[in-house]
Amino acid sequence: MIAAPRKIACVEIGGIPIALSTCDEGFLDLLRQRYDGFLSSSRPQFELEFDLTSTALAFDGDVRVRREGDEWLLQRGDFHARWDPRTGRGSVRQDANPYSLDSVLRIVHSLILAERGGFLLHSASAICDGRAYLFSGVSGAGKTTMTRLAPADITLLTDEISYVRPNDVRPSNDCPSGHGYHAFGTPFSGELAKAGENCAAPISALFFLEQGPENRVDELPSADAVRRLMRNILFFAEDKGLVDKLFATACDFVARVPIRRLTFYPDSRVWDEIRNFHGVPEHA
Repeated sequence: MIAAPRKIACVEIGGIPIALSTCDEGFLDLLRQRYDGFLSSSRPQFELEFDLTSTALAFDGDVRVRREGDEWLLQRGDFHARWDPRTGRGSVRQDANPYSLDSVLRIVHSLILAERGGFLLHSASAICDGRAYLFSGVSGAGKTTMTRLAPADITLLTDEISYVRPNDVRPSNDCPSGHGYHAFGTPFSGELAKAGENCAAPISALFFLEQGPENRVDELPSADAVRRLMRNILFFAEDKGLVDKLFATACDFVARVPIRRLTFYPDSRVWDEIRNFHGVPEHA
């Protein structure tokens, strides 16, 4: 029996195009619908081949990501995947579940970013006046609230998972030194159930959120900023080398990007604080 030909949808998130291939027309339609706005004609840097199964996989429990030889092994109760960073190719066995698909993509991107000096952050992010602002915190701190309160001229990048990469551009008016970080839109949504816009901007600040009776921006000691940042970075791999790289990236990010505590009362006036913020990355 001749196998059905594979068809490809190239999904580009954070400037990294990944080809997703499948023999299943229904799954291909799901891919195209779910990542509409992030489909790309760019030449893929990586490829994942998806094979669908309707039977339960052998591995149960929480997600586990570990090296097995030169490959990464990604496992959860709803998917089993292998990815080889040397060749850029991987295979995924899962059912036709979009949440499994999201999880696999997030894990692969987190591995790629860790090697390239970036990370995925559990935070909302948006572009205001040409600059990106990130809003992180514990569950219930107000990430989704901040995006719901945003004025109409604010561009939503995500209400759930922020995509952070170091600048790889030449110095410009926006980034005079050529150093710093950009935030990119992602299709990974949270409570809003709405994908972010497929665009990017230099990061002007990261705010750790707390709700209170008034709007106030406070400094954070650098050690506290690094600890909070590391707690909110999405990373699942059991690999000391990559964890060390992530820690070094977190320290560099804190040195280059203003990190503040934002206490806010949940009404739209909090965005006046964002527009008027002119911080420098100096920490006590």
